Formats: sequence, structure tokens, C-alpha cells
Amino acid sequence: MAESEAETPSTPIEFESKYFEYNGVRLPPFCRGKMEEIANFSLRSSDIWIVTYPKSGTSLLQEVVYLVSQGADPDEIGLMNIDEQLPVLEYPQPGLDIIQELTSPRLIKSHLPYRFLPTAMHNGESKVIYMARNPKDLVVSYYQFHRSLRTMSYRGTFQEFCRRFMNDKLGYGSWFEHVQEFWEHRMDSNVLFLKYEDMYKDLGTLVEQLARFLGVSCDKAQLEAMTESCHQLIEQCCSSEALSICRGRVGLWKDIFTVSMNEKFDAVYRQKMGKSDLTFDFSL
Repeated sequence: MAESEAETPSTPIEFESKYFEYNGVRLPPFCRGKMEEIANFSLRSSDIWIVTYPKSGTSLLQEVVYLVSQGADPDEIGLMNIDEQLPVLEYPQPGLDIIQELTSPRLIKSHLPYRFLPTAMHNGESKVIYMARNPKDLVVSYYQFHRSLRTMSYRGTFQEFCRRFMNDKLGYGSWFEHVQEFWEHRMDSNVLFLKYEDMYKDLGTLVEQLARFLGVSCDKAQLEAMTESCHQLIEQCCSSEALSICRGRVGLWKDIFTVSMNEKFDAVYRQKMGKSDLTFDFSL
């Protein structure tokens, strides 16, 4: 499969490093040269995967998944570096070789589109939890994330960034294709499709879905205790320094979208999502 450089014009809104294009999708530069190895990555039936488009609540979801799957205490999780426990498949560190040798059950994350994930996953191996987020909140969070990292060197306006998002010009390609591709596989036996907003709107049902999907047996009292632990975990995460600019807040977009921007975004959303029955609650 051919890889090619994606042109990155030298303008104030661009980043220092170039994306590269793989089968028509823009990917971060660290994915270059490893896509075939990723496709052939060996899976185990005990693997648990968390897949998201960037800024879809990955950090929060990984802690909830870790708590449900491992029966961990929220206070203990707060003292752990969960990122070290759940490596990202395509990131430079720790690398594919090390992830391959991790002790079972492996918990692995990725932001790659469904089509680029290991072929064995498409064949039903391993359990995959996918989380989608309201795209208006997501693009605000993604913008703030880019602005907060010196390595991104992003100095453009939010309007410019949002335009890039709507035109599929960010790393990991089109959000619209990313979520719809997984939505089409939501009935696969090895896939659980979740929405970020449900962690705030209906946490009990989400935790029950996770427990059932992961094969964690629990009675009503245990499920209620697990839900309460997840609630504590979410509160800890949302009040932590890491979220001091409230990137994880639901309804974030209402503070930054202008009426004009919202109308343009809605028009693009209708055009790109019009044929899908996947919906998001923008009223929260």
C-alpha cells in the first residue's frame, strides 16, 4: 500500500511536522513505515482494545474500562499511570515489538480508523470498545489540545482549525468516516460502540454494558458499587489539573461556536452524516 507525503503549506495555521497520506487518509508522521506491520499485528482472544478518534474521551474511558475489567479501586487508579498500562498501538513508544510481548490480558489503545487496525480484529479476534463523541465538543477539545502542546506548534484560530476538521485535514483523517465505519460494525460480536456523553447522562447503563461485554459477572449490588466507583473516577478526572481547561466537559462547544460557525458546521454534518442513523445529543 502506497504512502505519500501530504502537502503542508507554510502558513501560521499549520504544524511544523508533516502528515503523510496512507490510502487516502492523513495520519501522524510516526505512523509512517509501520502500517503493514500493524495490519499483521497478532491478537489474542483475551485482548481488550479501546479505539477512538482523538479527543473522544479516551483517557476517561481507559480508566473506567480498567476499573470494570480489573476490579480496581478508584483511589488506586488515581495513583497509577494508566497510560503505561494501556499503550497506544501506533505510537513510537513503547513500540509494536514491546506491545506484542505484553502479558495477557493486554489492554491496548488506538486512534486508527477501523480499516487500518489489525486484520485479525476484522475477523472477530479480541474485544474492541469504541467511543464516539459529539463532534462539536470534540473539535473544541482537539483545538485546545493542539494549542497546549509546543510540539504541535499550532497558532491558528479556532475558526481555521474547525474548517480543517470539517474538511478532513487533521491527523487520523475524517472524523465523519471514522465514526461511521465503526458504527457499521457495531453489531459485530467483538465490538461495543459507546458514546462519550452517556458517561454523564446514563453511567449505570454504560457500566452495565461494559461489564457484560467484558464478561464481568456481578449482581445488582455489585453493579451499583461499580457504577459509584466509576462516578468517583469521572469526578476525579474532571477536577484534575489535566482537565483544568475543561476539555472533557460536555457542552464545551456552546462557549466558543458563533452562530455562523454553528450553521456552517451543521450544514457539513448533515451532508456527511445524512445517510447514517448514528445520532448525537447536541443539547447537553
